[in-house]
Amino acid sequence: MDIPAPQGTKLIAIADGTITFRNFLGAGGYTITLSFGNFKVTYCHVDPNFIVDKGELVKQGQIIGYVGPKNVYGVSGNNYKDENGNPTNGATTGPHLHLGFRINDKYVNPLDYF
Repeated sequence: MDIPAPQGTKLIAIADGTITFRNFLGAGGYTITLSFGNFKVTYCHVDPNFIVDKGELVKQGQIIGYVGPKNVYGVSGNNYKDENGNPTNGATTGPHLHLGFRINDKYVNPLDYF
């Protein structure tokens, strides 16, 4: 699910949980994954200046990151580029949040739950 948002918009934890991934992830660009129970929530195209660490316990409502920039540089293996050939924050044409929601590792529509 894509949510329009300007660069720098705060991203909050939708539930208490553990940060289980924090890195560049191909088409998702810089990504944070929040896990709790059988749920995994991925926040994609985030700012590469991470403010949470893998393994960190976070609380619902806590700021865990920010919407990232369109362009990122110096990422080894990043094959995504904009119309000018500049490297992008994954498969994106501009700043926004791509929210992925999985239950038992199967993607579902986040709007059915939140």
